Amino acid sequence: MHIKSVVVCGFRSYKEEAVVESFSKGQNVVIGRNGTGKSNMFDAIRFGLLTERFSNLRQEERQGLLHEGAGKHVMSAYVEITFCNRDGRLPLDTEDVVLRRTIGVKKDEFFLNRKHITKQDVNHLLESAGFSRSNPYYIVQQGKVNALALMKDKDRLELLKDVAGTKVYEDRRVESLKIIQETQGRREKILEVISYIEGRLNELEEEKDELKAYQDLDKEKRALEYMMHEKEL
Repeated sequence: MHIKSVVVCGFRSYKEEAVVESFSKGQNVVIGRNGTGKSNMFDAIRFGLLTERFSNLRQEERQGLLHEGAGKHVMSAYVEITFCNRDGRLPLDTEDVVLRRTIGVKKDEFFLNRKHITKQDVNHLLESAGFSRSNPYYIVQQGKVNALALMKDKDRLELLKDVAGTKVYEDRRVESLKIIQETQGRREKILEVISYIEGRLNELEEEKDELKAYQDLDKEKRALEYMMHEKEL
């Protein structure tokens, strides 16, 4: 899987729609003079992939991403990324997967192959292909390589887990175990309540038998008293 094309409109320095296509599945190099939008194109891709910096945007942050150049004010912006999915890495039965994110001052919407989806759907889709927020190393920013080289062995191991995608499953495993433990705790409490109820039912059954025996004896007593009273008369 690789990015085939990127479409940007209204995002930062890109007032009009800009299309960058024919990306190679190997290495790609973006060149240009300072101020021509290279960094903004890179940020647009990060924006479309919901990286940590662009995941949860407040209203003022969305406003800050809209183009603010001369002329008519831009009210919304979008970034559209088309993926080549020939290897089936994304769980969709299509060769091309088009993911679009549209923002405005009061909106942040997502579309998959032209159909509206939720942000959670996007996160699940990207996680299935390894683009997890807990694995931010599919994008290596300037200065990151040096920081990685100076990491401690323990931190480097955690990094390898992140890159391999195993940390996501470890976190989910821990979460699942926690849910299982909570469920087991609730089950034990329910069993305690059931045991108490069963004990009370047994006690009530015994009291019922005692009451019936008392009623039978009382009935016999009253019958005998009636007979004795009749004889006296």
